[in-house]
Amino acid sequence: MKKATSLICIAAFCAVSAQAQVKTPVSAEKAKMNAFVSQLMAKMTVDEKIGQLNLVTGGEATTGTAVSTGVEKKLASGQIGGIFSLTTPGRVRKAQEIAVKNSRLHIPLIFGQDVIHGYKTSFPIPLALACSWDLDLIQRTARMAAVEASADGINWTFSPMVDISRDARWGRIAESSGEDTYLGSQIAKVMVKGYQGDDLKKANTIMACVKHFALYGAAESGRDYNTTDMSLDRMYNEYFPPYKAAVDAGAGSVMASFNDINGVPATANKWLLNDVLRKQWGFNGFVVSDYTGVSEMIDHGLGDLQKVSELALKAGTEMDMVSEGYLTTLKKSMQQGKVTIAEINNACRLILEAKYKLGLFEDPYRYCSEERAQKEILTPENLKFSREVATQSFVLLKNQGNVLPLKKSGTVAVIGPLADSRANMPGTWAVNADLANTPSLLEGIKGVAGKDVKIIHSFGANLTSDATLQKNATMFGREIPRDNRPENDVIEEAVNTAKKADVVLAALGESSEMSGESSSRTDIEIPAVQKRLLAALLKTGKPVVLVLFTGRPLAIKWESENVPAILNVWFGGSQAAYAIADVLFGNVNPSGKLSVTFPQNVGQVPLYYSHKNTGRPLTPNGWFSKFRSGYLDVSNDPLYPFGFGLSYTTFSYSDVKLSAASLKPGQAITAKVTVTNNGKVEGKEVVQLYTRDLVGSSTRPVKELKGFRKISLKPGESKEVSFSITEDDLKFYNQQLKYVAEPGDFKVFIGPNSRDVKENKFTLLSK
Repeated sequence: MKKATSLICIAAFCAVSAQAQVKTPVSAEKAKMNAFVSQLMAKMTVDEKIGQLNLVTGGEATTGTAVSTGVEKKLASGQIGGIFSLTTPGRVRKAQEIAVKNSRLHIPLIFGQDVIHGYKTSFPIPLALACSWDLDLIQRTARMAAVEASADGINWTFSPMVDISRDARWGRIAESSGEDTYLGSQIAKVMVKGYQGDDLKKANTIMACVKHFALYGAAESGRDYNTTDMSLDRMYNEYFPPYKAAVDAGAGSVMASFNDINGVPATANKWLLNDVLRKQWGFNGFVVSDYTGVSEMIDHGLGDLQKVSELALKAGTEMDMVSEGYLTTLKKSMQQGKVTIAEINNACRLILEAKYKLGLFEDPYRYCSEERAQKEILTPENLKFSREVATQSFVLLKNQGNVLPLKKSGTVAVIGPLADSRANMPGTWAVNADLANTPSLLEGIKGVAGKDVKIIHSFGANLTSDATLQKNATMFGREIPRDNRPENDVIEEAVNTAKKADVVLAALGESSEMSGESSSRTDIEIPAVQKRLLAALLKTGKPVVLVLFTGRPLAIKWESENVPAILNVWFGGSQAAYAIADVLFGNVNPSGKLSVTFPQNVGQVPLYYSHKNTGRPLTPNGWFSKFRSGYLDVSNDPLYPFGFGLSYTTFSYSDVKLSAASLKPGQAITAKVTVTNNGKVEGKEVVQLYTRDLVGSSTRPVKELKGFRKISLKPGESKEVSFSITEDDLKFYNQQLKYVAEPGDFKVFIGPNSRDVKENKFTLLSK
């Protein structure tokens, strides 16, 4: 343990980050908080201080097998600092009253919850939300989630999840913003701002918790909770930036990840939590473990509960979620000289400061308003906004022969195991969503199609032919009934239904719990029984639209080659059904762009656009060439590239024009393109800017996203879109971990996705 830690520390401190710490004057408000907390801590016993470090579950929703016990007794004796998964003003007030009225020093609790993509009003899963490429829209979803959650007693959310995720096998890719460092960083910032607003003491704001720190999205084999082994070059340039962006945006707390990093679990990784997070980045909030993250280090092989609790505290994990290792062992460790009172004091202070910043010492019940809960949750306005957001997240992957949008006449068949499932519509990690009253796709189609459209329906196929797999993939109330008749009979019934229709909507893909936590998959294709249904539907000769539900990039090469139209709807939240219908019938023109690359098959995974070249790169448009970096059986190309998405109109791009051929340090160069809507309907387009550093002291990616603009164009309209490029946009962490821009030649690319771009070239001059 000591050796692994020291190796990381040596590597880091060989070149301390350019983020030098600058001492700033203590503000009057900060001084007031310091004085208050110091006076309170002077009255606290060691046991009471340790109690503040203990986070327990209220039992409404959990992410593990452990459940907190004896909560009321511990509240009264000051042995609990916070509770999560306890909601509604009445229940929260009851717990808060026990803590405030019955404990010796009347210290209030902090109440947390997994508010991941909305609260009662749910929005698209984060991977889908990122496909909107609309930062204002994304910030508004976090703001609305904060309003609803805070009205229901919550003042702390375990979000945003900012892990860079490039392995489609990993189930929690659904909770991420995808594969890209720049896009992920921009989203991380606006999510924090949306949750926390401009004043945490306002009753409609909640404290953000950035997770999972760190590198959780790079878990080996795409298997959840698994180890991560990564170079510092990749950490600092590709995986760290979104965490840092969230910290820079003022996030009040950070959650340590489950995985070990280069041999040291994140929960006890002092280099990560202290040297990087606090010393290099200047983070001044508190760190909480993930669910039983402290006690799980026993299975990592670091010692018994007392030992791992000691390691976690000394590393910089201030709050212990559910393990109760701190509560039961820290005092003993202090008496034995294994931890110090200073370390306990520091952790306690940071948690008390968080409560102070939330205004809980002024009014412990500021989040316990029954009136707000009745007026501000699941309002018509909120549901309307959820529907709007969902329409912006869907990605049109294929539309051969303009099958879409559908006509508002004739007969439409809605077929598939996901066609009439309400519970699966919001997606994974919608723990507070009202599943029973969320409309199904079938209901949404009926609600939007109009009186001139006849809707017919057939189940078509089970989610999967394996009943055990289906049970595991439909947990937490997301059950999909099974049809136990012979498969051919079920498909034949669906085919007969399809023959009566003018167009077929095939609602296929994953159930909501086939992605998310502990839902990794080695087979990322649509389940075989669903594919057999789809093939049978295609044989009818009717136009087929694949309405694809998924929480990850799926390998859908066969579908892409054979199905005329594919609309990837992910999981769109409370109003997904109506939003899908809005797009299918042309009330809304799809504008989503992929936030993650779709592979041809699972063997290409991990696959992402900003890869580095080898010394033997495959030639452009090549398939196989001996002694080149490729495969025998498939090209290196993705099925659908990062940033890809079609529209019901078409856009053309002019050549890239640069304001100068060279860029001087301290100045800017402007890159421009003209984008034209060549179609007959208004549409939105995400114009994307990428750069490439052609020669560097370290190998550099073939493309890096550096900017984007989402524009709206009427038929025949053209707009000039410009991007300002400065030296800062070209910086990276070199081998000494210095954040530098190196003089030399750069390419600039602009286009509708990471593949189909126009390019130009400029030179960064020396200072």
